Amino acid sequence: MARAQGSPCVCNHWLPDGEKNPPADRWAPRARLARALDEALADDPRASRRLCWDYVESKLFGIGSEEYVVGSAEFYAGYALSRGIGLCLDMGHYHPTETIHDKLSALLPFHRRLLLHLSRPVRWDSDHVVLFSDELRQVFLEVQRGAAWDRVRFATDFFDASLNRVAAYVIGLRAVRQALLYALLDPTVALQALEARGDRTGRLALMETMKTMPFGAVWAELCARADVPDDGAWLEAVRRYEARVLQGRR
Repeated sequence: MARAQGSPCVCNHWLPDGEKNPPADRWAPRARLARALDEALADDPRASRRLCWDYVESKLFGIGSEEYVVGSAEFYAGYALSRGIGLCLDMGHYHPTETIHDKLSALLPFHRRLLLHLSRPVRWDSDHVVLFSDELRQVFLEVQRGAAWDRVRFATDFFDASLNRVAAYVIGLRAVRQALLYALLDPTVALQALEARGDRTGRLALMETMKTMPFGAVWAELCARADVPDDGAWLEAVRRYEARVLQGRR
């Protein structure tokens, strides 16, 4: 796949594991997990890591493993750093009050690269369709403000069978692209200059001004240049496809 597409593929490793009730031994399962991952990666023919990049991903908890998760965030952060592979952060794999954008500047000084799973958790890892939310925008803003585009990979991670599948895909992908554009339009240099001068008032004022800048006009122009429907037009095309194609599959 990597050779065909002309760019590396990402191979993400995630295992659902843990205990519903307090375990007697938290150490041995983590030791076994580290050994198992070592064995799997040692036999990997992709020794150069040029065609396929390996990442490991943690989970907060899952049904049946509420008390103890073997592959926790701390475990995989340490494992990835010690083995020289990538670390994956899923927006839904943390405490409901915890966001991942603050973790980027804490991890990237030590990790070579990160993979981000862009999802929309509701109370826990429920993988709702991604929206153009504050949390999503903050993720891309942190990458922009840290000039880390070459060290971070992005993957969407959502599904919703209650919606038209094509529409769900389009809504999620457009939200991601909008958040990416929003970050690229950020006055990062001006904000960081104000901060360096100790002008916290000016910094906050400029951040607020940015929220009402004509982002929509830039997005509409981008859609026009890419010859794709703007926000008010794509849904009708999806509905025509649903009536013509999808209805016949039920």
